[in-house]
Amino acid sequence: MGKKLNFIVLTVLVILALLCGTEYQILENEANIDSGDTAWMIVASALVFLMTPGLAFFYGGMVNKKSVISTMLQSFVALGVISILWVIVGFSLAFGDSFYGIIGNPMTFFCFNDVSVSPNPNFAGSIPFLLFALFQLKFAIITPALITGSFAERIRFRSYIFFMVLFSIFIYSPLAHMTWHPDGLLRNWDVLDFAGGTVVHMSAGFAALAAALYLGKRRIKIEKPANIPFVILGTGLLWFGWFGFNSGSALGANTDAVIAFANTNIASATSMITWLFFERFYNRKMSSLGACIGAIVGLVAITPAAGFVTIGHSIFIGFIAALVSNIAIQLNKKSKIDDTLEVFPSHGVGGIVGMILTGILAKDVGLIYGEYTTFTHHLIALIAVALFTFFGSLLLLKIVDLALPLRVREDQELRGLDLSQHGENIE
Repeated sequence: MGKKLNFIVLTVLVILALLCGTEYQILENEANIDSGDTAWMIVASALVFLMTPGLAFFYGGMVNKKSVISTMLQSFVALGVISILWVIVGFSLAFGDSFYGIIGNPMTFFCFNDVSVSPNPNFAGSIPFLLFALFQLKFAIITPALITGSFAERIRFRSYIFFMVLFSIFIYSPLAHMTWHPDGLLRNWDVLDFAGGTVVHMSAGFAALAAALYLGKRRIKIEKPANIPFVILGTGLLWFGWFGFNSGSALGANTDAVIAFANTNIASATSMITWLFFERFYNRKMSSLGACIGAIVGLVAITPAAGFVTIGHSIFIGFIAALVSNIAIQLNKKSKIDDTLEVFPSHGVGGIVGMILTGILAKDVGLIYGEYTTFTHHLIALIAVALFTFFGSLLLLKIVDLALPLRVREDQELRGLDLSQHGENIE
């Protein structure tokens, strides 16, 4: 029965979506649609979409050769699972009518009802509301995919899909609501997160830490990456897509988008170079893998600050993030935590650095401008988000493990997840 359950659930969801669908009509505010903003946001949405296949290559190239396909599919399958979930209830939980600033009403936009092609001035007044919903979907897709690097090579595929669904509903959607909804708790508390430092990277990082602790160590740790060119390709795709991730969060073709675009590139470039020279400072090789990780860390750290800081500040953010995350990775390697692809030291720690420095450097409201409120609220928000995501993820992992065993059997792990989970392998 367990093997048939997934298909039965999917069938019910498809029928439900068919019954609840709404026609796309211009209801009101048609004159407010800006063609330039709309064109840019379509492109930005496509760029963010590209980040998930990019992540698949980035992660897939770093794991054991016996689990490359499995690791890549764990990222890629999120494109399907979260897309369906977002239409049915995810978007409504994130952006529906607010319950105490914590979560949206699941019925507000249930099955995308009332998600029209007219602008919604509460979210983005110059683009179709449907486009806003689809742009936000891409963020919801990549967040659980980021977590997979922490438990690569040892998780059962069906169990991962179940966890991804629960994480999106109970962790991601509340964080998105609190941070980006006009009535969200963190937003009304003046917490600044331009494109997802807390919502995406900190949530994925702390969930990754919880998963690494819960699942335990791999039985055999092979640190030799399967395909370095995959990692380089994945980094390039992620860097390219990140322009949509950050610049698109301006929700229009405007000056904020340009500022975010510039800061995104410069922070990543600085972080990559800092990482390489810092490695050499400790007499380690200036590796291509290190360059790629450094570039990603810079992208993570600039995300919350992208539209709020200057070029000079973005250089500083990239520099500090590279140093802190590099040290965090070295400490993690000496610990008993088997975070396979260093997700927490990269995304969790990078997100923390970004949020703290946003509170310090944000134009007019940062600590360097003599304002203490934003910085203080950022510190409190960091602690709250960390606790909520870490312990919430631990609870979800336990629930999944009770329903479907999370970890593959020892013989399956030794054979590799490509063969044991998917019946495929790299020759």
